This record gives sequence, C-alpha cells and structure tokens, in this order.
Amino acid sequence: METKNNSENRRLGVVAIIVNNRDRAHHQLNQILHDFSSIIVGRLGLPYRERNLSIISLIVDGNTDKIGAMTGQIGQLADVTVKTAFAKLPAAEKNRTT
Repeated sequence: METKNNSENRRLGVVAIIVNNRDRAHHQLNQILHDFSSIIVGRLGLPYRERNLSIISLIVDGNTDKIGAMTGQIGQLADVTVKTAFAKLPAAEKNRTT
C-alpha cells in the first residue's frame, strides 16, 4: 500500500469515466474503485438520465503505475469509457524524477 508521505513518483490527476450501461457495469466498476480506494482522493458521480448514462469523475493521487492499473481495468469493462489527465509537474519535481 502506498504511503501519503512518499511523494516520489506520485502524480495528481483527474479520471473521467462515462458509463453507457449502468446496469451492466455498476458492480464491476464499484469493485475496481474499492480496490484502488487508496489513491482516490474524491469522487463525484452524476446520472445523466436524458442520455441514459452516468458520468463519474475521480481525483487521484498515486504513482502512474497504480493509476494506470486502475484505469486499465476500468477500460476493459463493456460500455465504459475512461480518460485520465495529470497535473503538470513543478520544475523542481521534474528535475528530481529525471
């Protein structure tokens, strides 16, 4: 498990998830989010009833491997689209990671 004090190789980002079929993906998606709860800082879910889909946004703070593992599992779900955006690294952090 990742510690909050270890900032090396950690990134802050936003994960956008669009669920086209809530009944089909609901259980599996929530299980994945539970499994990766250690990197999820916040979660906002909105049902978009007019289009019969759900939109979930996550604020994540973790290393890129763990975030990638989570989004990779989510991306394998049928009727689910996932995209990630990371905050730019400050210059001091860029120098430390290269």
